[in-house]
Amino acid sequence: MFKHLALASLSAALLAACASTPADKPGKPATLGDGATLDLAILETTDVHSNILSYDYYKQKDDASFGYERVATLIHQARKEFPNTVLFDSGDTIQGSVLADYQALVKPVGCDSELAIYKAMDSVGYDGGTAGNHEFNYGLPFLAQVTNTAMNVDGVTAKPCAGPKFPLVLSNVFSARDSQPIFKPWTIVTKTVHAKNAAGKDVATDVRIAIIGFTPPPILDWDKRNLQGKVTVTGVVEAAQKYMPEIQAQHPDLVVAILHGGLNTAPYTPQMENGGWYLAGVPGIDALLLGHSHTEFPGPRYDGMKDVDAKRGIVRGVPAVMGGFFGKDLGVINLSMKREGGRWVVEKDKSHSEVRPICVKKSQCVDADPAIEPIVKEAHEAAVAYVNTPIGATDHDLSSYFADEGNMTALAVVNAAQIDYVRDELSRSRPDLKDVPVISTASAFRTGFGGPDDYTDVAKGPLTIRNAADLYFYPNTLAAVKIDGSAVKAWLEKSATRFNQIDPSKDGEQALIGKMPGYNFDQAQGGITYTIDVTKPEGQRIGNLRYKGKPVKDGQAFVVVTNSYRANGGGEFPGMNGDSVVLNAPDGNREVVIKWVEAHKTITSKLVDKRSWTFVPVKVKGPVTFTGAVGKEDLAKSLGLHITQLKDNGDGTATYAIDLSKK
Repeated sequence: MFKHLALASLSAALLAACASTPADKPGKPATLGDGATLDLAILETTDVHSNILSYDYYKQKDDASFGYERVATLIHQARKEFPNTVLFDSGDTIQGSVLADYQALVKPVGCDSELAIYKAMDSVGYDGGTAGNHEFNYGLPFLAQVTNTAMNVDGVTAKPCAGPKFPLVLSNVFSARDSQPIFKPWTIVTKTVHAKNAAGKDVATDVRIAIIGFTPPPILDWDKRNLQGKVTVTGVVEAAQKYMPEIQAQHPDLVVAILHGGLNTAPYTPQMENGGWYLAGVPGIDALLLGHSHTEFPGPRYDGMKDVDAKRGIVRGVPAVMGGFFGKDLGVINLSMKREGGRWVVEKDKSHSEVRPICVKKSQCVDADPAIEPIVKEAHEAAVAYVNTPIGATDHDLSSYFADEGNMTALAVVNAAQIDYVRDELSRSRPDLKDVPVISTASAFRTGFGGPDDYTDVAKGPLTIRNAADLYFYPNTLAAVKIDGSAVKAWLEKSATRFNQIDPSKDGEQALIGKMPGYNFDQAQGGITYTIDVTKPEGQRIGNLRYKGKPVKDGQAFVVVTNSYRANGGGEFPGMNGDSVVLNAPDGNREVVIKWVEAHKTITSKLVDKRSWTFVPVKVKGPVTFTGAVGKEDLAKSLGLHITQLKDNGDGTATYAIDLSKK
């Protein structure tokens, strides 16, 4: 066994060496003596999700609040500001927009065509990157093709294709065939920089930067349909410990860990989704690039975290940064280095990080880089034409405004389509389940997290494919599980942790919404009804759980429709580990919605369920508040919700109060 491991490590090292580009070769011999200094700016993009242009495909209009074309401007500005820069990407790059789905699913790019997002990035110039969890959504053959990576995995034919002009590294995903990493696990990038010698004189020299990449280990659960039996995954710390000796044997000047993950101080496991805090503790890592969490570091979310300076951007003594998402921000680590003992040493007390937004205020955004739009114009226009394909109509508005407070107009369409699909499929594939009740869960993916325009908003009238993409934002595949009534209740209890616990006797303002992301607030329909008591602690909030008017029994069987992400453990819902799956559909949830709308032609209120849950009425002393898009009070009242706008926040959002005393 040890012999095989040693051979595998040697093989990986030889592969890394053989695959090196000229830029990977050792630089000129150092001519700088001790006392020399070097300031290096490490620039980072992450979670761009193929939002290349500042354009909202769902609302069919320009939106300056996001878009890679504006981050490109920040990159150009940083390069003018800092004499020495390197640029890396932390993943979730090729998926997440209408344009991405068009190039992967509708009209897949050919082997000789570079993906639009990589074209844009190449025009700016990158030094390296890694793969996020969403890189695997379109399957390994597509990923191998668009990244020009010769993966030795089932279903992938190795052939040279058009890929990015910068190296992608990934150290914790391995082929099930030969146990070798599917990407190069690490590489060394050589940059010519301008340092100052001990006398303060500018000197041009080469600096060798080792980069090693990591993706969230739960991808094997989240993308089971694409990955099961084809790859294996290790924890991020284990991968770092495996390859750091190889890296250090090459004597790089600097080691940068590029992690598609955030920070979590919970006890470490190899399955940890956000292992950045523990990765920072691996000896030899000089800087840490983070992602996945769709937030900023340094930033207030991490105030008070153990051994973390959330203002300077230091994690366990290691400078770190996480540069936002959707092309809204650029991460910058300002690294100070000093020559000591014949090598560069990071001066951690002089180094710091920051996140630079493309919009300092809602109306003050940097201009787009004019070079980006022409590069992707053809693909962009084809995607716009595609999403405007008519599929049907609706006789009422469908939105996710106030989805957390009870507006299920958008979710009801998804749930109805999913239930019909599963009933039809199970009647053919699982006749033994024909008498088991089928219910469906769906969550509102767009609940304002990305800003005041980040809501599903489908107006009464004609429907197109873009409306279906708005109703179901992610390219998940449909799945169904068989569970009992107690498990249904546990599922809904987990969903109800979306809310903070409200104290009825408290005088001051209390926030309704807690830290759970909106995409994990599943709402069930299909004959199921229930209440949520936000005054109760987590795990005790679901009450009056009924199916078709009758109390749900603990042992009562149900088939619950969801997506493959949730059915296989995404969101860490109780019992959802893949064991209870009775249907792994070949179709995406979004495609199921499209086909359902086409079949019914017009969505009427009679075709979909009404709201399935309500808050337990309670009188609260102080206001219970939440943030939403401004100017939607009349919409709330038309939906029968007791919601009042308290304050226009001046940034497109408003503070609202909900009266929990009324049904």
